[in-house]
Amino acid sequence: MADNKVSLPAKLINGGVAGLVGVTCVFPIDLAKTRLQNQQGPKLYTGLLDCLVKTVRAEGYFGMYRGAAVNLTLVTPEKAIKLAANDVFRQKLSKDGKLPLWGEILAGCGAGTCQVIVTTPMEMLKIQLQDAGRLAAQRSPTTPTPAPPAATPQPAPSLVNAKISHNMPRPRTSATSITLELVRTRGFAGLYRGAGATLLRDIPFSMIYFPLFANLNTLGQPAPGCHGEPPKRAPFLHSFMAGCTAGSVAAVAVTPLDVIKTRIQTLQKGEGEDSYRGIVDCVRRVLTREGPSAFMKGATCRALVIAPLFGIAQGIYFLGVGEQVISLME
Repeated sequence: MADNKVSLPAKLINGGVAGLVGVTCVFPIDLAKTRLQNQQGPKLYTGLLDCLVKTVRAEGYFGMYRGAAVNLTLVTPEKAIKLAANDVFRQKLSKDGKLPLWGEILAGCGAGTCQVIVTTPMEMLKIQLQDAGRLAAQRSPTTPTPAPPAATPQPAPSLVNAKISHNMPRPRTSATSITLELVRTRGFAGLYRGAGATLLRDIPFSMIYFPLFANLNTLGQPAPGCHGEPPKRAPFLHSFMAGCTAGSVAAVAVTPLDVIKTRIQTLQKGEGEDSYRGIVDCVRRVLTREGPSAFMKGATCRALVIAPLFGIAQGIYFLGVGEQVISLME
């Protein structure tokens, strides 16, 4: 990344546009990742393609985009904060235009910490909506479950730590209903369930991603001129590939932490599936019931999601869309 003076509004615009474009492209794979990571015991889905095919058959094409509205709404501030914060920290930690490796890692750490304020509630809501189809299919894999007799009405289940009933149709949830239920039962802090696990994932991710991307991207920058001219930006394609590569490496590296976060943030569980009291309890139960390999569930999906997501993000970021928008407004 260039060490020129940071234009914060431009960086926020760049991050927002990048997030919107990236999420629209890769959301179905992210949905498959959530469903694969939440599987306990008998497998409903055998892999990424099987999950997507079964989702389309059961829920239609737009079933692959359940929860996308939440993500598209909140990904703009999330990506904007992450990318802009990293630039700000890099600028503050640079001396004479140079940034040592420890400074790159520290800047990434700061970026990952800042974004959690938006990431945690965004993923809390997104995960419930993404996983709803899996729970419905698990409850009735072949035929719909009949409704209970009219003479014995059943109360609606709580959305918090609920177990799926096989004797009652599950009402269709929405981000609004989940939010209201969490606020009613747990207060505003309910939206930040799993914040510790989110930090545990996002800080190492950013500490790996940003330094790796910066160094890969520098390889594509033309040599500086002989008159002390500042280094030019790397070509768009190089920035895109650098973002894809760094994103893939960082995503796979922190997949075990993402599995823990996803399991803790999932409010509704299928029959026989574990609920968790925290990070340590989650690690212990997953190891005991499913073995170490369970912590790598969804690793391929994460690589396929994060690679283009950050490739697109960095490509747009370095194209300077935000700077162009601001120049038009002046």
